[in-house]
Amino acid sequence: MIFETHTLSPGLAEYVESVFHFKHFSPDHSIERVVPTGHVFIIFELDGMARNTFNNETLEPHKTFTKVWVSGMHRNYISISAHQDSEMFVIQFKAFGAYPFMHFPITSLTGQVLPGKQLMNGELINLRELIAEPESSLEKFKIAEYWLEQRFKQSYTPPRELLDFITGLQHQPAAKYQEAINAYPNTQKHLIDQFKKYIGLTPKYYHRILRFNDILQRIQQQQNISWPEVAYQCGFSDQSHFIKEFKHFSGFNPQEFIELAHNQDEPNFFPLDR
Repeated sequence: MIFETHTLSPGLAEYVESVFHFKHFSPDHSIERVVPTGHVFIIFELDGMARNTFNNETLEPHKTFTKVWVSGMHRNYISISAHQDSEMFVIQFKAFGAYPFMHFPITSLTGQVLPGKQLMNGELINLRELIAEPESSLEKFKIAEYWLEQRFKQSYTPPRELLDFITGLQHQPAAKYQEAINAYPNTQKHLIDQFKKYIGLTPKYYHRILRFNDILQRIQQQQNISWPEVAYQCGFSDQSHFIKEFKHFSGFNPQEFIELAHNQDEPNFFPLDR
């Protein structure tokens, strides 16, 4: 398997979390559950295979995607297909990073996976054809980086007070959420409006996603897990609320998650039919 990542220029890296390309990936399952990470993705398939999303309850196919699609901020987990000998190219934006490149309020993507042909006047379809042409990952990265540079608009970047607030949420303990809210220099309504425009979620919901991903990081590869301790460390006042929140974002209760050894899997991607 080939898996390559690319280091972007500092200006782009402020808004783009990562760009990566993988080829000859052959998973041991065909359906996987993806949990929210607080990012927006542009996803290019380079192998000619259609991808599906599935009904979370029945696992019946829901929608089919080809060539390129955009996955917005999700409020809980989604179920997607995994394929043998697959090749994909992915641009992953930081929580606040998509708007300066997409030029429309990110709330219009929230909870959705949308075909690339529906967005940005079909520009993503053209980009996919350019990325698919060269063999090397390096050449693909150069094409994507050039496109990002051309799409970037400084006038669409988030205001400094919003960036400071998000940075505070990402680095402060979960229990200090209200302190971060109180420190924001404008009204709470202003903050919510800014979040919907640049991120696609409310501040409270984004904070919940950060806290859930903190939980996943704490239990990753751990053999002996004290759930009450994890709940306390992540700011939950009682165990029942912790369990409810865990199941909301993952679809599993904590004990089931461990019994299925999902804390040994890749973070945020959990096989359903292994």
